[in-house]
Amino acid sequence: MKGTRLGTLLAALGGLGLFVGTAAAQPSTTAELINELNGKLLYIAIPITLLVEVILIYTVLRFKDSDEAQPTKENRRLEITWTVATAIILVFVGVASYGVLASEDVTFTGDDIAPNEGDVHVEAVAYQWNWDMNYPQENVSALTANDVDHPRTQGIEGPILLVPAEQDVYITVTSRDVIHAIHVPELGLKQDAVPGQENTIKTHPLEPGVYQGYCAEYCGVSHSQMYFQMVVVPQDDYDAIMENQSGGSNSSE
Repeated sequence: MKGTRLGTLLAALGGLGLFVGTAAAQPSTTAELINELNGKLLYIAIPITLLVEVILIYTVLRFKDSDEAQPTKENRRLEITWTVATAIILVFVGVASYGVLASEDVTFTGDDIAPNEGDVHVEAVAYQWNWDMNYPQENVSALTANDVDHPRTQGIEGPILLVPAEQDVYITVTSRDVIHAIHVPELGLKQDAVPGQENTIKTHPLEPGVYQGYCAEYCGVSHSQMYFQMVVVPQDDYDAIMENQSGGSNSSE
């Protein structure tokens, strides 16, 4: 019976690892990098967890009837082994994490925003308790779903962050009043919005769709209502929408 339960546990954990390896296509390069790193760390964590649990179960069953605990004996070979193994694991985690964190699609540190033709630059301005999504390249400000006639914006209310698929997107985030934070979990995007400061994040959307965005810093009584939709559309649709909106001013004060 105990062997059956252990086998079921191993099968479940193995299935979880298989699921991580065969996950669906990612909606952005940022999410792809982050989820790939999480998968690698999970592959390390699963065998460690199994090893610890097996040792724990063995110890409980082996010594459950012992009257007195016996002192352990020094075992230098064992100590060296687990020290070296731990060091190898930490080096792997550090290298894998640095490889992701050093990517501009996760941590953008450059000064050149939208350097290539076709790149999109959005200024996301947070304030209590809403967002202005401005497009300085297109002379479009405070874009909302009501301004856009597109199938993906039907039924949406409030501000939208409209971007094309398969293009580099730079989002410069700031705040008019208190600290906010822009957060689009499905695309792996998160950045603080600080008054008097501009922080830029970069991504490359891969899949057209509508993705929920939030404010991720508590900013007052209506913080929970401070959300927006990030709408990713094909390039041709984006160009047509921006051509229609160009020159308009929809600033919401």
